[in-house]
Amino acid sequence: MAERRIVLVRHGETTYNATGRMQGQLDTELSDVGIAQATATAREIADWNVAAVYSSDLKRAQHTAELLSEFWGVGVETDARLRETDLGEWTGASHGEIDRDYPGQRAYWRHDPQWAPPGAETRVQVASRAHEVVNELMETDVFDRGTVVMVAHGGTIGALTAQLLDLPISHFSMFSGLGNVRWSQLVARPKFPVEVTEQSPAAIDGSRVPMTAMDSENWWRDPRWHLEGWNMAATPGTAPNAQSASPDEGGEDAPA
Repeated sequence: MAERRIVLVRHGETTYNATGRMQGQLDTELSDVGIAQATATAREIADWNVAAVYSSDLKRAQHTAELLSEFWGVGVETDARLRETDLGEWTGASHGEIDRDYPGQRAYWRHDPQWAPPGAETRVQVASRAHEVVNELMETDVFDRGTVVMVAHGGTIGALTAQLLDLPISHFSMFSGLGNVRWSQLVARPKFPVEVTEQSPAAIDGSRVPMTAMDSENWWRDPRWHLEGWNMAATPGTAPNAQSASPDEGGEDAPA
């Protein structure tokens, strides 16, 4: 297969989201609004060709995944590596409480992926553990059957997206907040095979490009990931490879 597609979906709203509190790895549940969000989205994306659904093992993500997968005829497999950032001493606190007790640190944390609150994980650590899940799936044939959907959390999805795209660590915080039941959509393709030099046929006449690496059976072990959309939302008739789902600002700046 020439490409492999993954959709990273944030869970539905919780009461913590609605009141601006930091959940981290607290095992909170979807609110009534969150359930309605996931149910409405599930109806709009029922015709997606989904091969497998993976989810964080936290309730808010797993419940969202179960609602989304109802029409696809596939089960939901959970993996703790898709959990939200462990926020350490900030877990459960409101934005205001953190700004009062740790002046300036929340803003600094948002912009430095290698810094963590007391007892917490960095965004780089979160990206690394979530990336392990993707790498393991790339060794299977699951993508030959369709799109893989992963339901996780805003901070996890942002960090994983940045790492898959091979962005510099300094750019890990470049994505805007991800709204509830919105997603990041990426596709993996073979990397361009070799560097074109002055001595290569392609450089001489422009008619030939060597294809050795692009034809490799194992290209997916070192793919080039491309971002097809960020903060995407369901619209009638939207499919994972369509361009009709438009991004929009939404969500909160802190992992939820």
